This record gives sequence, C-alpha cells and structure tokens, in this order.
Amino acid sequence: MARVYYDNDANLEILNGKTVAVLGYGSQGHGQAKNLKDSGVNVIIGLYEGSKSKAIAEKDGFKVFNVADAVKQADITMVLIPDEKQADVYKNEIAPNLKSGSALAFSHGFNIHFLQIIPPPDVDVLMVAPKGPGHLVRRTFVEGSGVPDVFAIYQDASGKCFDIALAYARGIGGTRAGVLQTTFKEETETDLFGEQCVLCGGLTHLIQTGFEVLVAAGYQPEISYFEVCHEMQLITNLIYEGGMAKMRYSISDTAEFGDYTTGPKIITPEVKKAMEKALAEIQDGSFARTWLVENRAAGRANFLAQRRIHAEHQIETVGKKLRGMMSWLKDGSDLSKD
Repeated sequence: MARVYYDNDANLEILNGKTVAVLGYGSQGHGQAKNLKDSGVNVIIGLYEGSKSKAIAEKDGFKVFNVADAVKQADITMVLIPDEKQADVYKNEIAPNLKSGSALAFSHGFNIHFLQIIPPPDVDVLMVAPKGPGHLVRRTFVEGSGVPDVFAIYQDASGKCFDIALAYARGIGGTRAGVLQTTFKEETETDLFGEQCVLCGGLTHLIQTGFEVLVAAGYQPEISYFEVCHEMQLITNLIYEGGMAKMRYSISDTAEFGDYTTGPKIITPEVKKAMEKALAEIQDGSFARTWLVENRAAGRANFLAQRRIHAEHQIETVGKKLRGMMSWLKDGSDLSKD
C-alpha cells in the first residue's frame, strides 16, 4: 500500500527565504497562493499583461508582475495557467528567465509528460496536485483541514526536490489531509481518464441521457431533472463519506436491488471497452494531440460549439429555473462567493 505523507513528514522551513511565483490567479492559482501566504511563504503572482485577475490578486495582498519578471525572482515557479497555453508561455516567457538551481512546479503533468515543455537539466521539476478545485483548496485550509494532494518528482537537479515538493504540499494544506507520491505519467493519464470517462464526461452524459429518456417518455422535465440530476449530490456525498457501502446502506432496499440488477445493463462490457479505448488514446498521445490541434490550428471551434450546444440543452434551462426556486442555491454558480 502506498505511503501517505502528513504534516510531520514535511519541513515547511525548507521554503524559508525562498520566493514562490504562482503563475495564474484562477481557481488553483488563488487557492494555492493564499494558502502559501498564510503559511508564511513569500509569494508573488505572475500574470499576462491586461489580466483581469491583477486587481483581484493585488486586493488580496500580493505583488503582481508580468510572467517574465515573476520568474526572474522565483526560487520556485508554480505554473497554474491552462494546459493548452503552458507550452507557448514556457517558451516565450518562462524558459528565458528560469534561474539555474530553481524549481519548476506544476499541478498537472500534461505538458511535461507529453513533452510540450522540456526543462533544462539544472532545475528541479516537480508536481503538487490537489485532488479538488482551487476554491475547496482554499476553503478547507481556512477551516483548518485540507484537500489531499498527489506529488511527483520528474527531475531532481538539487537533490532536495522531494523535500521541496512535500514542503509545498504542506504550505497549501495538502499534508493535513495526506499526500501520495505518484509520477507525471501516472497522474496525467489517470487524471485525463477520470475526467473523460467518469467524473465529467461519464457523469454528465449519463445524467443528460437519463433526462432525455424520461422526457421522451412523457414525464415532466422538472420531475425528470429532480430524479436524474438534483439528487445526484445526495448519492455522491454518501459515496464520498463512506464509499459505495454507505450509499447502499443509506438508500432503500428497492433502490439497492435496482443498483445491482440494472446497473450492469447500463454500464455494459461495451461501455468498458469504450473506456479502455479512451485510456489507450490518452496513453498514446492521441487525445493530447487532438486537444492541442483544437487550440492551435482550429481556434477552439469545435470546443466552443460543444460548449454552446450543451449549455442550450433542455436540462440546463429546466435546471436553472428549478435552482432559482431554491434560496440556498441562489449564489451557487458564483465561485467568487464560495
């Protein structure tokens, strides 16, 4: 069984006297930067010229620089800009200013694993990846807990990269919950698979298809939404808290029996084969190539069209109306208030 590292395994003092440049101030950027700052680490923010996040970061008490100037000052550069933009920013603004003996850090292994970024041999290359969105990284930290992390060492130029990674994880609150060591390859491939086949692609299309089947059969869209979408949180919370066993213990025997008998008819061997094919396309770089081409050559045309099509689906319009009736969800779509 993999070892889990906690606060006592990480020496935060390793970051004393070091400057951490967090590039990007979105979901992960703001969460990690604020947590590090509260942990006593010297943090600066690097943003592109004209970024709307500059005023927010400055209001939060950070010194903000353009990316190149932030990297010049950094002993640790944490790259938290979107995957599809990292390679160009690295080539033009990070690489020319990266100090020998410094550390280059990521929270997702995509660009290192698929060789879109090839660091010089004289820098540490590490990953600390919280297993949750940035607003939860921040919120749990403030509450006194943390989000579990995984960490990986790709290149240990200093001989201290392992300790730096654990110290960084402690600084953002990860070692409060526990961190596991992985590799850039394992994190990248499993993360993409989880997103595409289960957590995002699998779940959203399962919900949407269930909604379509009920509505086509003549049931009210509002009732259909409640049955296949609204109640999903109740189920996932139970699984999160105590595994599938707690969920099955908590639901009715009728629901549990339907789980056992109908579930395998929905998630069939053909679905498993489709998942295996998706994993193979992640492993051989096919998905990465398609996504990079979509951004660089296609101008995100298909991506933006898919975003519009799914936003206009009936389940979204019905759901928005129903959520508007629920006072406790009034600000649910505004993460700035989370």
